Amino acid sequence: MAHESLQARLERYDKPVDMLRNGPHKLFSLAYARQHSNWRDEQAAWMQTAVLFDQSNHMNETYIKGPDVVRLLSDTGINSFAKFGRNKAKQFMVCGYDGNLIGTCVLFGLEDDEVSLVGPSACANWVQYQAEIGGYDVEIIWDRRTADSDAPRRTYRYEIEGPLAKNILEKAHGGPLPEMKFFGMSEFTLGGAPVRALKHTMAGAPGDDNMGLEIWGPVEDAQRCLEALLTAGEEFGLVRGGALAYYSSGIESGYLSQPVPAIYTDERMKAYREWLPGDGYEAKFSIGGSFASDDLEDYYRTPWDMDYGHILKFDHDFIGREALEAVKDEPHSRKVWLRWNDDDVTRVIRSSLFDPRGTGAKFIDYPLSRYARVQFDQVLAHDELVGISTLCGYTVNVGGFFSLAMVDQETAVDGKEVTVVWGEENGGTGKLGVEQHVQFEIRATVSTKTLVG
Repeated sequence: MAHESLQARLERYDKPVDMLRNGPHKLFSLAYARQHSNWRDEQAAWMQTAVLFDQSNHMNETYIKGPDVVRLLSDTGINSFAKFGRNKAKQFMVCGYDGNLIGTCVLFGLEDDEVSLVGPSACANWVQYQAEIGGYDVEIIWDRRTADSDAPRRTYRYEIEGPLAKNILEKAHGGPLPEMKFFGMSEFTLGGAPVRALKHTMAGAPGDDNMGLEIWGPVEDAQRCLEALLTAGEEFGLVRGGALAYYSSGIESGYLSQPVPAIYTDERMKAYREWLPGDGYEAKFSIGGSFASDDLEDYYRTPWDMDYGHILKFDHDFIGREALEAVKDEPHSRKVWLRWNDDDVTRVIRSSLFDPRGTGAKFIDYPLSRYARVQFDQVLAHDELVGISTLCGYTVNVGGFFSLAMVDQETAVDGKEVTVVWGEENGGTGKLGVEQHVQFEIRATVSTKTLVG
């Protein structure tokens, strides 16, 4: 339907959860080359030498400029902006009035009065809506991901990770790099082209020995920068990584991906749902997995649940503050890694491939076992629900299948044995990536630390 709003689309379903779990959603799409060599070698490279990912296509970039930029971000974000400005960066996140997360992205301070929000569009949509209804003096320009726009991108974006990344960067730069703290930004040149960079890691175990830099610049300099990195990397075994390796990398480092946007049920959000399009990110959002509830709010999560409690600061007023303060002393889930039992995974794969259709297990794809935007699989201990397993997959560095999970405090104990329920109820939901199947249980072991490094 032309010009249909998210609210109008939701009204076509009996319950909001039906749209997200049973809508005919397609499989998660990969925005660029699946592999440059093979995903096993590409995964190994970020632990052994270095890997280079091209992030130029799959993320939205939203530029916000004007005298009210910091005030707008402070009013919407749970982060502190007491020391924000040029060449500062944050893992930015916004909540609804109920204190549950709407979305997260990376915030780059380009100038004191200009920023960019990079990532899925949930954060930027909410910020733009607040800017419009609140009369903030800002200008907002979208540079949408390649899949959603025919316009050329404004910038390129590369990610280099691994123990030899620093050597490669210094050779391409022609000397030592500026000192940067974790999640700090800097400016230098690569092959003579000016670049900006953010220090962080999306793969392996974070730390100086496994350094990661996200590098970007004007799109017209993309090839020049790429050639400088590839040429410098020949000596150090630099490997180009494709989409399969890239999307599986964050599970190792502990990135829980995106939350279910807490916008679908609160009556205070109705005007926002009427503002959002019926064919946008929030309308196409999908939930998969064995955790099934008729109440969509059971899928919402607070910043603490997703391991972002250290980012939440009560030094300013922001949307959702009152609700978060009311529950700050209550028990919260804790992020852990779950190492899946090899024999059980093998049994599931065998069943999914060789049992008659409808009686086999849900196929476990690899290296990324993802068939919805977010995964919510039951984690059981002694047949009781103790948490949710989320992103799951395989890397050669772990040597098996594993997942990130949010579990209760009593379960967050190294070595504790739990069970992951794999597959959906009643033979599967209406998502196009879900075949008819039966649920299987997979034993798993809890770890409070990353499984590599």
